[in-house]
Amino acid sequence: MKKVEAIVRPNKLEDIKDTLNKYNVKGLTISQVMGCGLQKGRKEFYRGTEVTLNLLPKIKIEIVVNDEQLEEVVDLICQVAKTGEIGDGKIFISNVEEVVKIRTGEKGPKAV
Repeated sequence: MKKVEAIVRPNKLEDIKDTLNKYNVKGLTISQVMGCGLQKGRKEFYRGTEVTLNLLPKIKIEIVVNDEQLEEVVDLICQVAKTGEIGDGKIFISNVEEVVKIRTGEKGPKAV
């Protein structure tokens, strides 16, 4: 099993959720996060003073998938989240040792 963590633009969340749902990918965890990368933030004026906002709002989507689903899920997120501009985000993939469904006690791929 793999854990997919995608950091994306907030305006892409609904499209990503809809697309993953069409492909029967369930069990998302969504977090509002702040981050910076190549964008380096933006400059705004606050009460006449220039302020650099280097932490921009992003959405973090966490999904645990079976190994067979990994490539498809990553491809779907990339297709939907891509604008071609700096700040589209990143996807991190890590191994998951074990999953336990609390309600039933099921373990492994059945618990995902």
